[in-house]
Amino acid sequence: MNIDRRHFIMTAAGVLAAQPAIAAPTSPVAIARCKTYGAGLTPTMQRLFDGIGGLGKLVNGKTVAIKVNLTGAPSIRLKHEPHGLAHWTNPSVIGTTVKLLSDAGAKRIRILESPWSTDEPIEEYILAANWDPSHILSAGNKVEFENTNFLGNAKKYSRFDVPNGGHLFKTYYLNHSYEDCDVFVSIAKLKEHGTTGVTMSMKNCFGITPCTIYGDGAGGKDEPTIAPRGGRGTVFHNGAKQPAKIAPTENNPSSERDGGYRVPRVVADLVAARPIHLAIIDGVESMAGGEGPWVTNVPGGPRRNSPGVLIAGLNPVCTDAVGAAVMGFDPMADRGTAPFEHADNMMRLAEELGVGTRDLRKIEVVGMQISDALYPYRKS
Repeated sequence: MNIDRRHFIMTAAGVLAAQPAIAAPTSPVAIARCKTYGAGLTPTMQRLFDGIGGLGKLVNGKTVAIKVNLTGAPSIRLKHEPHGLAHWTNPSVIGTTVKLLSDAGAKRIRILESPWSTDEPIEEYILAANWDPSHILSAGNKVEFENTNFLGNAKKYSRFDVPNGGHLFKTYYLNHSYEDCDVFVSIAKLKEHGTTGVTMSMKNCFGITPCTIYGDGAGGKDEPTIAPRGGRGTVFHNGAKQPAKIAPTENNPSSERDGGYRVPRVVADLVAARPIHLAIIDGVESMAGGEGPWVTNVPGGPRRNSPGVLIAGLNPVCTDAVGAAVMGFDPMADRGTAPFEHADNMMRLAEELGVGTRDLRKIEVVGMQISDALYPYRKS
């Protein structure tokens, strides 16, 4: 080979073989004290958004898609707690966000979720949890729901490629609503998670994947019947099978079959492929000990808690890093350290894809400071 001595030494040392680090951007994150979902919610959320530059320049004249967190069937509750006071995004936070987006000039707003293996309308799904969908639909102009578990109001799925090839899959196929929008918003709860350690604006996007392609009943057909029960365990969590044939197989079919390895990589891939423009975390009322009442492997077990905070930012990695710190966790921690005892840190994996930084030293926090908002989840 035509190679000089210096080039050979550098190659042997791995210098040339190493991939250049992708710059991870940073963006301010706002924290606000909010102890109830009452009359003070709207002005508090307005101040929260003003702290990160306001909503007008982000949404004026644009179509906005909002992914909410409605994990678990409506029949599953944390003891006798209403869903919005435990593991679901509170309807008042959703409605207030819709109002403020509409006031800021959003021309159309879609509320999206891919609930547990069902193709019923979202309105029916939340009615079963004793929510009145009209309160959200009437909060702004041209507001609509769409169940993104399947094709919905489209003739084909939208393709999203992951920059730099992705960690687990290079391409994901999603409902059209995640493409037919100018601004994508993730409204999540401030919670722990049985598989990924924590769940906030990033992990919320795990639920943008349609069960027709990535669900337990998928595989072999472009549009199989949605399984009556179940989620995405066999494709994403344990890799027992590949997605429906419309989507590519995973990058490395011999990779680990462990959910703590796979799910954080899916999340990082998704937020790189379908960027979040506004991340909102509802920590007014929430739960500790997992993402839902069914979780049994998180220390302390599922229980309601009251952090009394709202968090928002324009970068999901930065926002979730601040959220993790508010929960009493180090966003720079990784597998083996709480809350990532059994999982890789999805914030690190997204950082590696250039989505954003998790380093608190590089993130400007406005409004309340983390030390004032601190609410250690493992002690709640």
